[in-house]
Amino acid sequence: MNSPELQRTVFLLLLAAVTAAFFLILLPFFGAVLWAVALAILFTPLYKRLLRKMPGRHNRAALATLAICLVIVIIPLAMVTVSLVQEASLVTQRIRTGEINFARYLQQIIGVAPQWLLNLLDRFGLGNMEAMLSRIGQGAAQTGQMIATQALNIGQNTFDFLVSFALMLYMLYFLLRDGAALSKTVRQALPMARPHTHFLLNKFTNVIRATIKGNVAVAAVQGALGGLAFWVLGVQGALLWAVLMGFLSLLPAVGAALIWLPVALYFLATGHVWQGVALIVFGIVVIGLVDNVLRPILVGKDTQLPDYIVLMSTVGGMALFGVNGFVIGPVVAALFMATWDLFASSNEEAAEPPG
Repeated sequence: MNSPELQRTVFLLLLAAVTAAFFLILLPFFGAVLWAVALAILFTPLYKRLLRKMPGRHNRAALATLAICLVIVIIPLAMVTVSLVQEASLVTQRIRTGEINFARYLQQIIGVAPQWLLNLLDRFGLGNMEAMLSRIGQGAAQTGQMIATQALNIGQNTFDFLVSFALMLYMLYFLLRDGAALSKTVRQALPMARPHTHFLLNKFTNVIRATIKGNVAVAAVQGALGGLAFWVLGVQGALLWAVLMGFLSLLPAVGAALIWLPVALYFLATGHVWQGVALIVFGIVVIGLVDNVLRPILVGKDTQLPDYIVLMSTVGGMALFGVNGFVIGPVVAALFMATWDLFASSNEEAAEPPG
């Protein structure tokens, strides 16, 4: 009854139960833990560089790295978030008062559209302009209501946000200071072959670093450029559209063009030719080429996934986990492909006849 096999089975069950309970405790602060880990991975090279300049002073190096992270990442992001909430509330108010009327904009485009385009719309069942305008008006009203609700929720959940933010900073400090020792402990504890553990953990860190340093930076630059172009051209809600372009820039192939291209077509259809041409040229030459120029520089030779995998994993991750999903999705996809690659390699080695 007290055999070594039974003891090991009971111990493994206890280990699984305690681990599940620990993750259940951390679940309410999942976002804070995720971003603490991601920022620690991103800023660990900077921490090591500072540590070389102040040998043995781990606490000071971690505090200096945390301060730099606050200055260049967290504080600007918080300021943009506050401005975005204000801009979203303003745009919502303009939609309600009719100052921004998407149905009227569409009616202006339809009024100057050629007959072949109208015939094409009739063929696809889109020729009933009154019904289409009614649906667009209802959709705009619902969107405005949703934005207002989300802004209200942000205000109501300020305390929860502050608690999560403080917890993230607290964890980030200790992950920067003790990250190397923690990584070594994890590698030794995982019940896998040492080369496989090393490969998968390196894949995990490389994908997170590439996702944040590359994809987020490129999305931020494209969103900022698009918002600047909208502001120069006098488009209302430029900051809101800039953030939307930044999010859509995470998607390959289409990206920010889903926002700036319809606006450019509206300019052309309503007689604002130079604004429409300028926006199209700027979108193709400047915004469109940012991805091809900046991504190789920022990401380098880090782990990269095919565009269709990035698209599916990003959209699926955001559908399941919200904003956190654009990091979780590519990481899960990369680990999935790396794990199956290791499995296939081990099968090939096992199938080879002995020399």
